[in-house]
Amino acid sequence: MLNEIKKDAQTRMAKSVDALRHDLVKVRTGRASAGLVDSIKVNYYGSEMPLSQVASVAVSDARSLTITPWEKQMVSAVEKAILASDLGLTPNTAGTVIRLNLPALTEERRKELSKHVHGEGEDAKVAIRNIRRDANSQVKELLKEKKVTEDEATRTEGEIQKITDSAIKDVDDVVKAKEQELMAV
Repeated sequence: MLNEIKKDAQTRMAKSVDALRHDLVKVRTGRASAGLVDSIKVNYYGSEMPLSQVASVAVSDARSLTITPWEKQMVSAVEKAILASDLGLTPNTAGTVIRLNLPALTEERRKELSKHVHGEGEDAKVAIRNIRRDANSQVKELLKEKKVTEDEATRTEGEIQKITDSAIKDVDDVVKAKEQELMAV
């Protein structure tokens, strides 16, 4: 029973770290990445489809992406979706190929994005601490129902704390890596 609580907490904390990684992919650095446009939805014959399902996305060089819709009539829909997104990028179209040029980030914008990354990291840490609280309350509940001894409960809470510390270190590492990526010119 205690092992299940620990495994559940560890799994949920790992998911929080993965969610942070996924969210930070969308933060634009000065470098082009196909993950930058993953969140864009395109109106495809009346239904919203992810951009990756209606076009191929390629990194042509360090500061530009090329998007090639699979159907010629989808070019304008893809352009509209890019303009409507919160990326702040303007598409340049030549025939059926759409180019996205990523401008170099200003020092001010880098600092803004760095603060945003820190905020996302703090949110992930709060989520991890909430998971720890839930796990510890489950252990206390078992202790109250006399299903575990006090020693087992104390040991398990210590192990849950170790799992929590490890997950928070992972969050710090992810945030630090993203900040370094942001500050690299």
